[in-house]
Amino acid sequence: MLFSSTEFLFFFLPGVIFCYYVLCRKSRLMQNILLLISSLLFYAWGEPKFAAVMVLSILLNWFFGLMAERFRTKKGILRFWLVAATVFNLGLLFIFKYLMFTLNNVNAVFGLNINVPVINLPIGISFFTFQAFSYVLDISRGVCEAQKNPLYAGLYVSFFPQLIAGPIVRYETIARDIKHRKENLEDFSLGVSRFIVGFLKKVLLANNMAVIAKAAFDSTEPISTGMAWLGLIAYTFQIY
Repeated sequence: MLFSSTEFLFFFLPGVIFCYYVLCRKSRLMQNILLLISSLLFYAWGEPKFAAVMVLSILLNWFFGLMAERFRTKKGILRFWLVAATVFNLGLLFIFKYLMFTLNNVNAVFGLNINVPVINLPIGISFFTFQAFSYVLDISRGVCEAQKNPLYAGLYVSFFPQLIAGPIVRYETIARDIKHRKENLEDFSLGVSRFIVGFLKKVLLANNMAVIAKAAFDSTEPISTGMAWLGLIAYTFQIY
């Protein structure tokens, strides 16, 4: 689900806001559960099976965080759990992002015929993986305390506004806000304004720049120097 899609703008986002401020307004726990469920539904919209990958990442990194806090003063045991967390998180990225590439190159270099599975890339996997991993590392360094409730750890990792495109948020910066945040009209209005500005930049500027960039990069015929530069500049502004 894209932020600029009809489903998000007219159904998902209004529904979450209504439930958050109306149906769940008297309970912070219910608001957090709502945000967690909404974030998982948001991620599962395109490919439900990838939501299971994120849930697995949340649960294991939550567990690694508990172990890192418990054995913070016992360097040998702490190192074991940090190695386990590193292997899991980097292994997860390797399987989904680089396994096909690696096997194809091994076959090409050594003349082998290893079966290469077709592995689709879960959207935003780098963001939520590194965010969850940074949580474990910060706990091991004593920067923050481990979250005892896996639901709150899951909300930190899966929060839909920054799930698929970042930025990566350090746990210490939002730990208090998970249970003790304060909403007010001024902040809500500022958030709406920032969302509208970002939305207009995406729809009016970035999407139109993408048309020019696509015409340059996807051309099957030789293009002029001027068109090449135009495509490069358009792609630069599209990303910006």
